[in-house]
Amino acid sequence: MDVIVAKLKEVLFSVTPIIIMVLLLKFTVTPLGADLTIRFLLGSFLVIVGLTLFLIGVDLGITPLGNLTGTTLAKTNRIWIVMTAGLVLGFFISIAEPGLLVLANQVDQVTSGLVSDKTILLVVSLGLATLIALGFLRVFFNVPLYKMLLALYLMIFGLSIFTSREFLAIAFDASGATTGVLAVPFILALSVGISRMKKDSKASEKDSFGLVAIASTGAIISVLLLDVLGEKTNFLVPDMSNGADQGGILLAFLRIIPEYLKDSLISILPLLVVLIVLQLMAFRLKKREMRKLLTGFAFAFIGLFIFLVGVNAGFMDIGIIIGRDLALKDNKAYILIISFILGVVTILAEPAVYVLTHQIEDVTSGYVKRKVVLVTLAAGVGIAVALSVVRILTPGIQLWHYLLPGYVISLGLMFFAPKLFVGIAFDAGGVATGPMTATFIMAFIQGAANAHEGADLLIDGFGMIAMVAMMPIITLQLLGLVYGLKRKKTL
Repeated sequence: MDVIVAKLKEVLFSVTPIIIMVLLLKFTVTPLGADLTIRFLLGSFLVIVGLTLFLIGVDLGITPLGNLTGTTLAKTNRIWIVMTAGLVLGFFISIAEPGLLVLANQVDQVTSGLVSDKTILLVVSLGLATLIALGFLRVFFNVPLYKMLLALYLMIFGLSIFTSREFLAIAFDASGATTGVLAVPFILALSVGISRMKKDSKASEKDSFGLVAIASTGAIISVLLLDVLGEKTNFLVPDMSNGADQGGILLAFLRIIPEYLKDSLISILPLLVVLIVLQLMAFRLKKREMRKLLTGFAFAFIGLFIFLVGVNAGFMDIGIIIGRDLALKDNKAYILIISFILGVVTILAEPAVYVLTHQIEDVTSGYVKRKVVLVTLAAGVGIAVALSVVRILTPGIQLWHYLLPGYVISLGLMFFAPKLFVGIAFDAGGVATGPMTATFIMAFIQGAANAHEGADLLIDGFGMIAMVAMMPIITLQLLGLVYGLKRKKTL
C-alpha cells in the first residue's frame, strides 16, 4: 500500500501542474469548450492512474529484472554473453517505452502513415539495442566515456549532412523519447551491475553513468540511416488541430481501446518472455520472488494500456488546441512565457528525473545535492521549450541552428568538466524527456506549428524533444565545472 501511495504522489506531482495550467488558460487567454475540458480531465485521470500502475510495475518487476540481469552478466565476465544480452534487452525495453510509443504514433499521424509507427519503433529499438551492447563493451575495455560520445556525435553530425530536415527532427526527438520512465531505470540498473566488474571503486562510480547517453545516440543514428539509405518521400501533412476538436466524450476513449490494448500487450510480452527464459537459465528465483516480479509485469501492462488511452483520447488534444490558439494571437509573448513555464514545471515533476537525481546524490555520497541538479535542469529545459517556440515563430531558424552549436559546446565541455559530471549530464539529457514532455508539450508545439503561418508541422512540429534532451547536457556540465572549481578552492 505504501508503494502505491508513494507512486500516486509522484505522478500527481507530475501531472497536476499541467492540469492547473490548462484550467488557468481556459479561464484566461485560451477559452475551451465544455466537452473538450471534460475529455481533458478524464484523460488526465487515466494518465494519472495508468502512470501510477505502470511505475509500480517498473519498480516491482522491470527494474529488478535489470538489476538481476546486470549482476548475472557481471558474474559471467564473458563479452559475447554481455553483448547478446544488451542487444536483446535493449530492443525489448525500447519497444515498451511509453514516450517512444507516443512519438511513433505522432510521426505516423503527421506523415499520413508514410512513416509508420511500427517502422519508427523497430528502427529506433534496433539502434538503442546496438548502442547498449557497445556501451557494455566500453566498460569491458576501459574506453573513456567522452571519447566514445565524441566519436558517436561526429558520426551523427556526418549523417546529418545527408539527412532531410523532416527526419533530422524526428531522429533527435526519438533519442529523447526512448529514454523515459521504463528505459531509464532499467538501463541504469544494467549499468550499475556491469560497472561492478571494475575492482577500482572510482572507475566503477564513473561507469555507472553514461549508458543512457550512449544508448540514446543509437536512436538518432538509426533514424538518420533510415532516411539516408531509404527512398526520398514527399509527405502530405494533415491538419491536426481540427481533428482535436471533434468526437464525443466517451466515443473518443472507446474507439481506441482495441488498438492500445494490442500495443500494450506487444510492448510488455517480450520482456515477460525474457524474464521467464532467464529464470529457467540463470536466476532460479524462489516462487515468492518470481511471483512478485510477475505481479510487477501485470501492473506495467495494465498501467501502460490505461496511460496510452488517456494520453491519446483526451490529454494531448488539449495541448494541440492551446498551442494553436496561442500561436494565432497577435501578442507572441503569451506563447513564449507559457512555453518556458511548461518546460520548468514538467522537468521538476518528471519521474525519470527523480530516479537519476537520487542516484546522483547516492553515488556521490551527497556531495552533489539533488536540489541543485533539479534547479539546473529546470532552467535548461524551460529555455529549450521556449527556443522551440521561437523556431516556429521565426521561419529562418532551423533545428540544426540550435543543435550544431549546442552539441559542439556539449562535446567541448567534456574536456573540462569532471568526468563524473560528463556521464551525469549526458544521462540527464536522456531522462529529461519523459511522459509529460513526450505527450502534452509535444502536442502543444505541434499545435503551434500547425497554426502559425510560415511554419511546417512536420519540420517545426518535431525537434522540441531534441532541444529538451540537449540543454541539460550543457547546463549540468557547467554545474560540474562550478563544483570542480569549488573543490579546488577547498583543497
